[in-house]
Amino acid sequence: MNHKAGFVSIIGKPNVGKSTLMNVLVGERLSIITSKAQTTRHRIMGILNGQHNGVDFQLVYSDTPGIILPKYELHKSMMSFVHSSLEDADIILFVTDIFEKYDEDDVINKLARINHVPVLLLINKIDLATEEQVQEKIAHWRERFPTQAIIPISALGQKNIGSIFDTIVNSLPNHPPYFEKDELTDKPERFFASEIIREKIFKNYKKEIPYSCEVAITAFKEEDNIIRISSEIYVERVTQRAIIIGHKGESIKKVGIQAREELEKFFGKKVFLEQFVKVEPEWRSKAQKLKQFGYSQD
Repeated sequence: MNHKAGFVSIIGKPNVGKSTLMNVLVGERLSIITSKAQTTRHRIMGILNGQHNGVDFQLVYSDTPGIILPKYELHKSMMSFVHSSLEDADIILFVTDIFEKYDEDDVINKLARINHVPVLLLINKIDLATEEQVQEKIAHWRERFPTQAIIPISALGQKNIGSIFDTIVNSLPNHPPYFEKDELTDKPERFFASEIIREKIFKNYKKEIPYSCEVAITAFKEEDNIIRISSEIYVERVTQRAIIIGHKGESIKKVGIQAREELEKFFGKKVFLEQFVKVEPEWRSKAQKLKQFGYSQD
């Protein structure tokens, strides 16, 4: 069979650059990116098709939530996405960064025992370090994972991305494509609409507010010249609702303007966006609500 295909799981702690790396590898902006930790909550697949050394391939990348100790049911669901991505991976990209200090945890221990699939250990953000610091970090990880490949990279600066790509494609098993060749992701348009709105919430509010918010798309109607989207922003407390809306609605208006501009870029069409803010106490701990928001893997 002259075709390679496989699942490539990107895992690591929050804020090490997994989503930036995913977008660079796929060549599309699929994962939202902010400077705050725990921005990614779902497993998001990005599909790349092409040809390498005369062989057709399909890479199915998975961006995953940052590895954390769960405090809420939401966190447990997020970590279940990480574990499931490890289980079906053909290749694992374990992303750390030049400043990261790792404690022992179950995912790290599990990685150390994996020998049935290649693990590429990527040290990100090397553009912020000296060559001496990079070599010290490589030596540290080589002691922890002596059998795995270690590649220092800058996802933002796209340094050594070609080395990752070559290693991945060369390690892929022979297999027919898992998805149609014109598919870019496994997620529907509504998902990306909700993620873009949530990204703007992360960028415009501080402290606990972004982590207490969830966005649900209640209507998505595509017409010839415009897409009409209705969204609901859920928070846990009445005081949070007041902050989200802001004085005379100025804060939510700003989010709406920024989200609409981003949505129009993403979909390549005019967008009409409605936003409503609702209070759902302790939604992060309610299994039924989490299932409604798409966190169940059933």
